[in-house]
Amino acid sequence: MVQKAKILLVDDRPENLLALEAILSALDQTLVRASSGEEALKALLTDDFAVILLDVQMPGMDGFETAAHIKRRERTRDIPIIFLTAINHGPHHTFRGYAAGAVDYISKPFDPWVLRAKVSVFVELYMKNCQLREQAALLRLQLEGGGANGQTKESAGLLAELSARLAAVEEQAEALSKQLDDDSADAAAVATAAHLERKLTGLRRALDALEPGTGGAPSLPSQG
Repeated sequence: MVQKAKILLVDDRPENLLALEAILSALDQTLVRASSGEEALKALLTDDFAVILLDVQMPGMDGFETAAHIKRRERTRDIPIIFLTAINHGPHHTFRGYAAGAVDYISKPFDPWVLRAKVSVFVELYMKNCQLREQAALLRLQLEGGGANGQTKESAGLLAELSARLAAVEEQAEALSKQLDDDSADAAAVATAAHLERKLTGLRRALDALEPGTGGAPSLPSQG
């Protein structure tokens, strides 16, 4: 069973949260509500999220302050943030959003199709990263079990399974990169996809080094 990605929706107005849920329900992912910045930060302590949709104008801790806290935490600093605002204060306000770490800044009322498309890109990138971590975990198990030296039928079978799984992820990542190029997507999405491809390349090298006759155990690529 494929694990669903979690999307964090942060807005102090229940009707806005309801509207976001209606727009994003077609993605068939897990939507998590937060009605304040404080509530959002609490949710981020325990769960991993593919993307955060964050309202700018909120009483108490506003969107900018919430984003600053998110970016200061090592666990959450790489989660993409899309700012949503009902007021257009001009270029300075938009710049402040990007300076706070947002990957996008959307003014309400927004096009539901555009918002859903943007969110789906980050969900797909998140899922690819999850698959990559699974491959790395399996590879580490293989290395801990003795690496390439004295391979048994069991370890050879595991290598074949790993290689097939990795090939499937590589194919999907390549297709996603082409889609991003064709759609002239956000620079942040393109950069994230490129980072994923680099990690895939490192994992492929490590896996190839485990094949019979290639020598000792390789070091694994960083999962950061």
